[in-house]
Amino acid sequence: MPVIHGVQSLDLLGVARRLGELVTAARAGLLAPEQVRGGTFTISNHGVGGSLLAAPIVINQSQVAILGVGKVERRVCVLETQGTEAIGIRSMCYLTLTIDHRALDGFQANAFLTHVVNALEQWA
Repeated sequence: MPVIHGVQSLDLLGVARRLGELVTAARAGLLAPEQVRGGTFTISNHGVGGSLLAAPIVINQSQVAILGVGKVERRVCVLETQGTEAIGIRSMCYLTLTIDHRALDGFQANAFLTHVVNALEQWA
């Protein structure tokens, strides 16, 4: 699995571009050893296969967490606008976060996942 080094200095578009470069290299069999080592966090998109929910586990010793992203689908949900509730349809998916408790505790993991969810919900 390709590793995006220095991801903390990239915005979302930069991450997408770098990932595209690494995927192209991987499919061509051109990844260098340093491009698959040293990862600490994995994003697993099991939703591309139609799965709604999964709990991927941390396999590699350097990994501390895996964010699993399920299939995006349209769902009926309750929306709140200016204190009024209404039924609406939104594109939604399940996110799971599997962590290595030797490196992170549940409070840190929940705070991170809450931040991710809030960022996605506020995305214009």
